[in-house]
Amino acid sequence: MKAKLMQGNEACVQGALKAGMRFFSGYPITPSTEIAELSAVELPKVGGKFIQMEDEIAGISAAIGAALTGVKSMTATSGPGFSLKQESIGYALMAEIPCVVVNVQRGGPSTGLPTAPAQGDIMQSRWGTHGDHSIIALYPSSVRETYDKTIRAFNLAEKFRTPVILLLDEVIGHMREKFFMDENEKIEIIDRIKPTCAPEEYKAYKVLDGEIVPQMPDFGEGYRYHVTGLVHDETGFPSGNEKIAEELVRRLINKIEDNVDDIVEFENYLLDDADILIVSFGASARSSKAAVDRLRNDGYKIGLFRPITIWPSPEKQLLELSKRVKKMIVVEMNAGQYFLEVDRIAHGNTKVEKYGRVNGELITVDEIVSFVKEGQNA
Repeated sequence: MKAKLMQGNEACVQGALKAGMRFFSGYPITPSTEIAELSAVELPKVGGKFIQMEDEIAGISAAIGAALTGVKSMTATSGPGFSLKQESIGYALMAEIPCVVVNVQRGGPSTGLPTAPAQGDIMQSRWGTHGDHSIIALYPSSVRETYDKTIRAFNLAEKFRTPVILLLDEVIGHMREKFFMDENEKIEIIDRIKPTCAPEEYKAYKVLDGEIVPQMPDFGEGYRYHVTGLVHDETGFPSGNEKIAEELVRRLINKIEDNVDDIVEFENYLLDDADILIVSFGASARSSKAAVDRLRNDGYKIGLFRPITIWPSPEKQLLELSKRVKKMIVVEMNAGQYFLEVDRIAHGNTKVEKYGRVNGELITVDEIVSFVKEGQNA
């Protein structure tokens, strides 16, 4: 095992390669560009392909096309590019095409603050594409965790036949931390389920007993099927039938929502006796954890809940905690996007407050400590 000083964006690429990524398509945009640059260097070494596309829409579209051929695919972007990719994310959701979309967030709206950290794409990652749907979005808060959760993003994409979003903060993508590389580390790798029936018996979107999603052959293996963003029947061909539409959309939602316990990850920190709870993620959770330590030293019974799976929400855990604590404080680098979700889940069980900012500056430990103390003294 050897130690290396590794950047978050580099850890993302290394995790993707470990998970089996063999295709990357994208378009340069700060602060995610290093992911494209490193993919361009590393993919040819393992027989993979890198292609820089003409724009963000083409970037995700190429990744979707490559995924249909059986290749694990990824694209990466930031704020404005993430907006441009939304229609194709919806297409991948409807057509059940596994891929990973990385969004290294920056300040917005529009081109905003290209080199500054922000957490303003929380709700866009959930509801960015139109229509009723569910989504999986992971949110690491360290370089090592970026590596691990990139691998998990690919595994979840393959297991549930869905695009998975990996949210990073600019500061996580660009920071460097000590990273221990173990070439012999055994890591679970999940691949899509291939059909075992004869090609003429294959129905592209039929879910067999005991399986979560339809089996998925690679293009060129002899299993011919239609791929569309329209509502479709089990053969993949478009249908305007209301019964088929209801069953399809419900199935696409339920394959994720019915498996939340398998998908959701979170960290509990000093919660056993806490009567004040901070909810935070990404870079903000790092400041929040240090603030919890300092406040504990000052006699406050306070803890941290950190969602690692930001979508679907760790709703069961947040609801339980809302019944135990006197106050929940959501710390995030936006105007209160995840606060809305936590407040919805708490449903009046406890007071929910928000502490956020939208100026491109990190939330500091001192600021969180002061906010908590002022709230207690109010």
